[in-house]
Amino acid sequence: MLLIDTSRFGQLEVNPDRLIVFEEGILGFPQQHDYALIHTGEGSGFYWLQSVDTRDLAFVVCDPRLFVSDYQVPVKVEELEGIGLSDQRNGQVFVIVNKVGDLLTGNFQGPLVVNVLNRKARQLVLSDKRFVTRQPLMRIPARQLLGKTA
Repeated sequence: MLLIDTSRFGQLEVNPDRLIVFEEGILGFPQQHDYALIHTGEGSGFYWLQSVDTRDLAFVVCDPRLFVSDYQVPVKVEELEGIGLSDQRNGQVFVIVNKVGDLLTGNFQGPLVVNVLNRKARQLVLSDKRFVTRQPLMRIPARQLLGKTA
């Protein structure tokens, strides 16, 4: 097990099989390469992508097909050669989630593609205008916004 320090969860023991390496970094964070994928809870489709080296750096991510079932990443094979992904069936796509008011949005223009066999990943930047950086995913119920539970 690997012990990582986080600002949200304190110290976490993470199975090395849950580590993902972005050799080129993520947009805005080119020097951060190693991340742990942390599940947010049973039955949830959301995960934390927590930097292994920077305790304050973490992104909420999800599989975009949970919200847009026909979402396909239009990618050229050579774009994925750097992560060793030759068969798209061995790839997992995530999008970074942001909260805007009471709305969760996903960056469908900058998907994260992970080779599940070697856990190498790359963020793509799509030029296809069908995709936006703030694709609406879901509204957060008012009770959760206020920190109250039912």
